[in-house]
Amino acid sequence: MKCARKLLWVARPRLIPYLWVLLAIAAFQLTGCTVGPKYQRPAAEVPTAYKEVGDWKPAQPNDQNLRDNWWQIFQDPQLNALEAQVNVSNQNLKAAEAQYTQARALVRYQRANYFPTVTVEPSATRNRISSHRPASVVANGITYNDFQIPFELSYQLDVWGRVRRTVESYREQAQASAADLATVNLSMHAQLALDYFQARTLDAEEQLLNSTVTQYEQALQLIENRFAGGLASDLEVEQARTQLETTRAQAIDVGVARAQYEHAVAVLIGKPPASFSLAPLPLTAPPPPIPVGLPSDLLERRPDIASAERLMASANAQIGVAKAAYYPLVNLAAAGGFESGSITTLLTGPSILWSAGPSALLTVFDVGRRRAASDQAIAAYDQAVANYRQTVLTGFQQVEDNVAALRILEHEAQVQDKAVAAAQKYLELAITRYKGGVTSYLEVTTAQSAALSDELTSVNILGRRMVDAVTLVQALGGGWNSSNLPQRPECCGKLISTSR
Repeated sequence: MKCARKLLWVARPRLIPYLWVLLAIAAFQLTGCTVGPKYQRPAAEVPTAYKEVGDWKPAQPNDQNLRDNWWQIFQDPQLNALEAQVNVSNQNLKAAEAQYTQARALVRYQRANYFPTVTVEPSATRNRISSHRPASVVANGITYNDFQIPFELSYQLDVWGRVRRTVESYREQAQASAADLATVNLSMHAQLALDYFQARTLDAEEQLLNSTVTQYEQALQLIENRFAGGLASDLEVEQARTQLETTRAQAIDVGVARAQYEHAVAVLIGKPPASFSLAPLPLTAPPPPIPVGLPSDLLERRPDIASAERLMASANAQIGVAKAAYYPLVNLAAAGGFESGSITTLLTGPSILWSAGPSALLTVFDVGRRRAASDQAIAAYDQAVANYRQTVLTGFQQVEDNVAALRILEHEAQVQDKAVAAAQKYLELAITRYKGGVTSYLEVTTAQSAALSDELTSVNILGRRMVDAVTLVQALGGGWNSSNLPQRPECCGKLISTSR
C-alpha cells in the first residue's frame, strides 16, 4: 500500500490541470444562463363584484370566513361526524394522495440530474487469445486472468438551464397535483354534505306524508261513520280512500331515493352500504349565511384554479426545455479503477487506471425537429393559458349561479310559506263547509291535495336551499387557499393525514 500511496502522490501534480478545468466548468455552469421565457401569470378578467349578490347580505359580520372544516357552519353534529370520516377512509381521496406522491417522486427523479452519476462494474474473467489471431502475434495462444473494478462518472452540465427548466416544470406539476388533491378533498366533502341534506329533505317529506296519512285516515273514518248514518254517499267514501292510499304510496316511494342517498354516504366514508345506517333526521332549519367575498379572492381560494395556474407555469418551463435543445450538450466524463491479472495485486498502486475529460454535442441538422418541439411547447402553453382562463370563468359562473339560487329561493320560500298558510285556511274552510252540508267531499279532497302539494313544495325549497348552500361553499373553494400549496413538494409531507 506504500507503493499505492506513492503512486497517487506522484500522479497528483498531473491531476492539477484537470482540477482547474473542472473548477472552470463548474463556475461556468453556476453563472450559465437559463433559456426560455420567464413565467408571469397571465391576466384573467375579474369583475369588481358579483352581479347576483345585489342587496343580499350573505354574512354579517364580515369576519365570518370559511374554514377548513367548512361543514361546521351548518351546526349539524351528525354531519360533522360523517365528514370526519372522509379524510380517513374515502378511497377517491386516497387515490388522489397516491397521485400526488407520484408527482413528488418525479420531482426528486428530475432533481437527481443536478448531480453526477457514478457507476461501478466489477468483473473477473479468464481469457484465451486465439493462436490464429493475426493482430497480436506475440500474445497468440496465451491464457490470462483479468480482474477489474472500474468506476465511471458521468455528468451533464446544466449550462443552458435545461435541467433547471425540467425540474421547474415537474415541480409546478407536483404543485398542480397538490391542488388536484385539494379539489378531490373538497369535492368528496361537498358530495357527502349534498347526499346528507338530500336524505334529510326526504326524511322531512316522509314525515309530512306520514302525518298527512294519519289525517287522511281520520278523515276516512269520519266519512265512513257519516256513510253508516246515511249522511254521506259511497262515492265520498271512495274519494277519501283514494286520497289516503295515494298518499301512502307517495310516502313509500320516498324510501327508494332515501336508500340511495344513504348508500352514497356509506361509500363516501369508505364503508359498504350493508354496514352503514343513516338515522332519519327531518330537515327543518334554513341554511346559514355564507361569506362570498370579492371575485378577486376566488383566484386564490379555488384549488382547481390553482391547479390550472400551476400547469400553465409548468408549460412555460417546458418552452425553456425546448429552447435549450438549440444549444450544445456539455458532458463531463471520468473513469478510474483497478485492473490486474492477479487478485492479489488488484488493489495496488500499479493497478490504478483513470481517464477524464469533457465533451460537447451540438446538433447541426435535424430537419426541423427542434423547431417543431419548440412550436409544440409554445402551443401547449397557449392551451394551458386558455384552460386557466376558462377555469376562472367557470368559477365565477358557479358562484353567481349559486348566489342567485340562494337569493331567489329565499324569496320563494317566503312566498311559499304564505301559500302553505292559505292552503291550510282553504282546507279548514272546506272541511267546515262539508260538515255543515254546504258542499260535497270533492271540495275537501281538492283542498287536501292543494295543502299537501304546497307543503311538499315548501319542504323541497328548503332542501334546494341547503343543496345550493353546499354548492356555493364548494364554488368558493371551501376553506382552501393557494398559500396551502407546498413550495417544495418534493420534500414536504402529505397535505392530508390519513390512517392506512
